[in-house]
Amino acid sequence: MTLEPRLLLASFSTPQNMLSWSINRPGFQTASKVAWIEVRNAELPPGVDPEQLVADRLADRGIPDAVALITSRTVAQHDCVRKTVEEITASCLATVGLSNGERVGHRQSEKPLMGTINTLLHVDQPLSSGAFIELVSIVAMARTTAILDSGVQRNGIAITGTGTDCIVVAAPRAEAEARYAGMHTAIGEAAGAAVYEAIRSGTEIWRRDFESLLQNSAAAE
Repeated sequence: MTLEPRLLLASFSTPQNMLSWSINRPGFQTASKVAWIEVRNAELPPGVDPEQLVADRLADRGIPDAVALITSRTVAQHDCVRKTVEEITASCLATVGLSNGERVGHRQSEKPLMGTINTLLHVDQPLSSGAFIELVSIVAMARTTAILDSGVQRNGIAITGTGTDCIVVAAPRAEAEARYAGMHTAIGEAAGAAVYEAIRSGTEIWRRDFESLLQNSAAAE
């Protein structure tokens, strides 16, 4: 993992199979890098193409093939958690911003704000296509549970995520693929535990920073 100004980069020694809905490389992909790109509100006014902005940023950093995630959260505030269950190791790297919080099935009426949860989950076990999809659901469940347990609300409504969350699941390329990765498996248990802890920690840090920002704004008035 490398932290640079406005860039958080997770690099693997060999290309990994990945599944995500990343803005630049969605779906099943093979890649060796995942990049968090920190953007400011002013950089994405109406009319700006976010895909082109991402492509330009990646090219400027010399990593045009990285799977990219966009966040307005400072990338210095990230959480990395590793869990091992029955010799399966799952590692989660995440940034958490909840200003754009939503509750599933209920869109906020006000204009969407900047803020998102970007999650990379890597397991050291090769996965079948079905197991990849199943593991995405595990990551989503763990993320949502962590947010609900934190009690964060927006406009009096408990949120379950944000309107721009993204998940990347990565695993080694090899023939000995696990067919399943649900909650009854060691893969699912390790992944769920790693994601839950990372998101719960990130949520508490975001809450602290957000409350401090509100207090500073009130003091300045």
